[in-house]
Amino acid sequence: MPGDGGAREQSQRGNHRQPERQERRKRGVSIDPHGFDAGKKIKGKKRHILVDTQGLLLHAIIHAADIQDRDGGVLLMSTLFGLYPFLLKLYADSGYQGPKFKAGLRRVCCRVNVEIVKRSDAGKFVVLPKRWIVERTIAWLNRCRRLAKDWERLNRNALAFLRWASIRMMLRKICHKKI
Repeated sequence: MPGDGGAREQSQRGNHRQPERQERRKRGVSIDPHGFDAGKKIKGKKRHILVDTQGLLLHAIIHAADIQDRDGGVLLMSTLFGLYPFLLKLYADSGYQGPKFKAGLRRVCCRVNVEIVKRSDAGKFVVLPKRWIVERTIAWLNRCRRLAKDWERLNRNALAFLRWASIRMMLRKICHKKI
């Protein structure tokens, strides 16, 4: 007779409190890979930012640290999609020099002229023209606690907080007040 198996029938069905598909486990929050930068010997993510001459953020991209600077720079410029047609000159540091970066940039933005600002060979600190603009912007952005370390699991969340900090910085410049 069906149904007179008692406990044996229930063991085949499983526990009534458990879902049917137990092979589906908790996966947790997905995490974008961090990567490892062999040149700087650090694990984490890289931020590539494009700023204007006043240090205000125009565009940014965040990716794993194992992508080279020159490839990340081409990736940054390729995601602009013609947002800034007035952009004619690009100042970059020595991480972006070389024929691969120039060829990749020529493919993406043919009108942009790149000027590499190199460090001075002097042993002491020297302020270099145009290079300090980006460094100052990074210092301003790192004042925000969420950007000081790599807290975010997803690159899109880190990019959102970077933009949020940039908007906050722009509002401070416009209002000249503490916000």
